[in-house]
Amino acid sequence: MSTRLGAGAALTALLAGCSGAGGGGASSGDAESINVLMVNNPQMVELQKLTAANFTKETGIKVNFTVLPENDVRDKITQDFSNQAGQYDVATISNFEVPFYAKNGWLHPLDEYTAKDKAFDQGDILKPLQESLTADDGKLYAEPFYGESSFLMYRKDVFAEKNLKMPAKPTWQQVADLAARADGAKSGMKGICLRGLPGWGEVIAPLTTVVNTMGGTWFDKDWNAKLDSPEFKKAVQFYVDLVKKHGEAGAPQAGYAECLNNMTQGKSAMWYDATAGAGSLEASGSPVKGKIGYVAAPVEKTESSGWLYTWAWGMQKASKKTDSAWKFISWASGKDYENLVGKTVGWPNVPAGKRASTYSNPDYLKDASAFASVTQQAIAGANPRDPGTQPRPTVGIQFVDIPEFTDLGTKVSQEISSAIAGRQSVDDALKTSQALAEKVGKEQK
Repeated sequence: MSTRLGAGAALTALLAGCSGAGGGGASSGDAESINVLMVNNPQMVELQKLTAANFTKETGIKVNFTVLPENDVRDKITQDFSNQAGQYDVATISNFEVPFYAKNGWLHPLDEYTAKDKAFDQGDILKPLQESLTADDGKLYAEPFYGESSFLMYRKDVFAEKNLKMPAKPTWQQVADLAARADGAKSGMKGICLRGLPGWGEVIAPLTTVVNTMGGTWFDKDWNAKLDSPEFKKAVQFYVDLVKKHGEAGAPQAGYAECLNNMTQGKSAMWYDATAGAGSLEASGSPVKGKIGYVAAPVEKTESSGWLYTWAWGMQKASKKTDSAWKFISWASGKDYENLVGKTVGWPNVPAGKRASTYSNPDYLKDASAFASVTQQAIAGANPRDPGTQPRPTVGIQFVDIPEFTDLGTKVSQEISSAIAGRQSVDDALKTSQALAEKVGKEQK
């Protein structure tokens, strides 16, 4: 869900042509080789290029990569890990999968390795990511490759010209007021960009953070569906109204990639989305480099509302090469790898958002100063176990952490997107959605 829960999924879609990269997969039987199955986002592809000349050279362990687009890689990982076929030793999973993969006995706990590998420095991993990759049994099951939250991005120059002031911690009502005033500030510019594209990792991701902070929840602690509650309705109506009045053209078809393009091309004055988007906005050659301000995710009733997502390395329980698999994970999620990327590829390309030390690295901060501290604060403030105003039945900020949410979230997103398009009311969209959620809730009880 990367950044269909953030940037990663959209980037994965854009890079679908890389899906065959790496090949490999079948175990060679060689004790000094491991098989890694991973998503084909840009930072993973970069890791693949750096592995032989660095990790393999240092350890003698050959890595056979299978690299696939997000939807394909999820299917393949689920198939291999659920069967415990052991074809792949390591795979990219997220904080969405970890709880039920661990419960099903598909993952190898990593605590024994982190305890012995002092150089890895487990304590340096940001606490919210550690917690999100720890299952209910208290064991750690994955290590993050990168992490992200969400925040609000805005055009500092446009706000200055219009004499608008952005609070460091805005409320959603303040954002709506600013969107109205910034709308049309430049020719073709809308006040804000918000995802409207169907998908459990597209419109549902930012929308659910609005639901959380406005007092709503998908399910109460007893798995009773609450999509028809006043709080849930208020949040959805607010979101739909905001994007219809002051959002981007073609909002029902706009996801992460489209909003990133709109912001880059000067078509939006604000954008609420994944912290990963900042790297693209501040990249050399970006028309808006240096023009963007970054502030905390808007709130109403909660202290923070940013989401939490990480692509992480999980080790298959059936792997017969666990020591070699850990050496790869330790390298790929380690401090030395970040320095390698910074020095050979460029500091903006570092897979950040996972280590406290990254945010005290002067080389990284030099290139990422505009958004680094806000990103760090957003991740630190994320609370997957208590993201709203009332108890939840499971973890998750921008998703409900059960396998069934992929289908439920997608179906509900289609109803919401239809409301954004003006084809039905929010009340009608949520009436249908409540019925869908009730079926899922009954199955969980």
